[in-house]
Order: sequence, then structure tokens, then C-alpha cells
Amino acid sequence: MIRSCILAVTVLVLVAFAGGNALAAPSKTLDNLMAAYNGESNAKAKYVEFAKKADQEGFAGAAALFRAAAKAEETHATRHGEVIQKLGGTPKAEIKLPEIKTTADNLKAALEGETYERDKMYPEFIAEAKASGNKEALRAFNFAVSAEAEHAKFYSEAGANLQAWKAAKAFFVCPVCGKTVLAVGFEKCPVCFTPGEKFVKIA
Repeated sequence: MIRSCILAVTVLVLVAFAGGNALAAPSKTLDNLMAAYNGESNAKAKYVEFAKKADQEGFAGAAALFRAAAKAEETHATRHGEVIQKLGGTPKAEIKLPEIKTTADNLKAALEGETYERDKMYPEFIAEAKASGNKEALRAFNFAVSAEAEHAKFYSEAGANLQAWKAAKAFFVCPVCGKTVLAVGFEKCPVCFTPGEKFVKIA
């Protein structure tokens, strides 16, 4: 009888422990989603201001790039917010705009931010989402990291030859994953398979 009771208690403890782990993983994923939502929301607000500064300084191409990136970040925030709500959370963002400097400086700041998200933040969030088995969070994070890599490339190019970005440019942004391109040379988005005709033109 005592042995049976001990076995029963052991089983209950193991079940409780497993349940705790099951809850811990989504909780961590939710924390990451909230951090990403806040980050993407701030990036959008920052890039909108960077675009205004670029316009003021006569860098029309750079302004278009910032606006396109802002649209992509808004898309990412929306995706993160949807998953947050499905996990029972409420998307919240505390917008803190940095000092708006010259376009050259703003491009450097933008590149640093995108590089951090591409190389550190999202890879860590993706690894955790995989471990917890949250496919929707994983999808949202993968969409974002793919676009951040593109943004980093564009910011690097613009920073290296800023004078060339005085010329007007037009970008196209996927409304689902935020993929950002200068031309839609495909029928479907290579990342999320959204029809190319649905890409949003940003100039």
C-alpha cells in the first residue's frame, strides 16, 4: 500500500513537472514575441522619421528605402501580434525614438539594428520556438529574419555610396512576410509564396 502511494505521488510529481515545462516553453516564446513586437514597432516608427530626414537632405532613394523598411517592420509586428493574441497575450509596444541625425548616421544605426536582429535576436528566438514546438511563432520569426537580412544589405549599400541614393527609387514589400525588393521578378514570394502582384509599391 505504501509502495503504491509512493508510486502514485511520483507519477503526480512527474506529470506536474512535465506540465510545468510545457507551460514554460510557450511562456518563453510569448516573451520573445512580445520583445519582437516591441522591437518591430519601434523600428517602424524610427524608419518613418529617418525617411523624413532623408527627404529633407535630398536623398530620395534612401527615404524610399526607409519607408519600405518601415512597411516591412509594420508587417512583422502585425504577424507577431497575431501569434501573441493566440497565446493569450496582448501586444504592447513602448515607442522610444532615438535622436534623428544625418541620413548617413541614420543608415549606420539602421544597419546595426538589422544586423543585430539578423545575427542574434531572431536566431535565438527561432531556436526557442523550434524547441517549444510553436510553429506559428517560428513562421513569424522566420519571415522577419529573412526580411531583416535584406534590409541590412540595402542599408549597407546605401551607406557605402550615399550620393547614388539621391535618385528616386521604388521598392516593393510583401504584405505577408515583409520581403523587400527593388523589382518583383517572380510570380510568388520566395519566402511565403504570396502572389507577386500583391506586393506593395513604396516610393
